[in-house]
Amino acid sequence: MDDVPAHASRILGDRIVGIRTRASLSASALAECADLDLSHLQRIEKGTGNPTLFTLLQLAEALEVDVEELVTGIRAADLPERHRPYRHSDRERYRRRPRDRA
Repeated sequence: MDDVPAHASRILGDRIVGIRTRASLSASALAECADLDLSHLQRIEKGTGNPTLFTLLQLAEALEVDVEELVTGIRAADLPERHRPYRHSDRERYRRRPRDRA
């Protein structure tokens, strides 16, 4: 991932920090409860980590919230331009051309 966090990653990180703070948990306490390395949690909270669904479920359980609370409202438009997907109905417009096999 780039040094500059994607908007989606920053939103997620800010939500986790907010929920953790309201629950009066330190980052190390949350990492322990979620069975994560502290450095991994810190990257997620800063918006530079890229958590898997499994990790999001671990965090939601440790924070005693539904995973929806962590991700609701984050959209594809919040992803960096070069990682933004396109809709399957636009597939023909964006299809990659086959490379010449010389």
